[in-house]
Amino acid sequence: MNCALRPRTAAHARVLALVLACGLAAASQTAAHPRARFQFSTTSALVVLPVVVTGPHGRFISGLPARDFQVYEDGRRQKLALFEEGNAPISVAIVVDRSGSMAGKSEEAADAIAAFAWASDSRDQILMVEFNDHPADVGTHHSPFWRSRRRVLAAAEALPVGGETALYDAVDLALRRLRRSQWRRRALVILSDGGNNAGRLHFRQVLARARRSWVTIYAIGLLGAPGEEENPGLLKRLCRATGGVAYFPHAPGAAVEAATAAIAGELRQQYTLGYVPGGFDGGGRFRRIQVRLVGPGSGKLRVRTRPGYEAAPPGPSARGDHPPPGV
Repeated sequence: MNCALRPRTAAHARVLALVLACGLAAASQTAAHPRARFQFSTTSALVVLPVVVTGPHGRFISGLPARDFQVYEDGRRQKLALFEEGNAPISVAIVVDRSGSMAGKSEEAADAIAAFAWASDSRDQILMVEFNDHPADVGTHHSPFWRSRRRVLAAAEALPVGGETALYDAVDLALRRLRRSQWRRRALVILSDGGNNAGRLHFRQVLARARRSWVTIYAIGLLGAPGEEENPGLLKRLCRATGGVAYFPHAPGAAVEAATAAIAGELRQQYTLGYVPGGFDGGGRFRRIQVRLVGPGSGKLRVRTRPGYEAAPPGPSARGDHPPPGV
């Protein structure tokens, strides 16, 4: 192992322990049902929803059957065409801020990347996008995706800081790269202070593109640098619009590890629901989604998913936002 990684091995081990604890906590809440999976359709019009169910004290609830879920689009109940539950593989984009405002926070970002890599499954795909004045892939010319933890760990150690902050452009690049992913489940994790003072895109543009994607966005906001432009509010909005969560660790070290473990643990405990919307007209407006639980004891449970999606107009770019037929 690279000597530069050794001082952080204990931190990685703590994150793995936290992720395992999340999994064990969920297992203790699991009903007596096998890991469920069915699929009736792989049409490009399929709407795919990662859904998180939690109980008292925020513990993940697994083992619920498909019949306990009802999905509504614009108030109309939809028929489930896809139901998956359990530790399915996922494609993850890690978007890393290396602008000047991250000076003094680069070690925290490296720790978070490395800990996330250690918590990943061997089947997962991971890609990285770094940014300051401009976004850039951290990968090979052949594919932006990695399966090797060692390569992710090495990349995490080699991210210098400096320059301005093109956060919106970086998120857009990561969303486009995720269109090429192998797996249906997709997530994007932002490591940044939330500022944006460079690039070509505006917030409304990247928000619309996130709503057209089937990607869940999470963020770890590394704040607290005096005199720097920070914007935690936009990180919250991007995450909320896609069904994800933004974390703002109050201190370096254990708090960052806990945020990383929370995201990694959640990705292992999601349900995946899908439906083909009735009367789909293909066209450009925002559609509101609601997921309800109707099984025994559901009144004590909380459901989180994306609040809706923006249907892209027909065309090659729109079709690219839909998930592949693979699991």
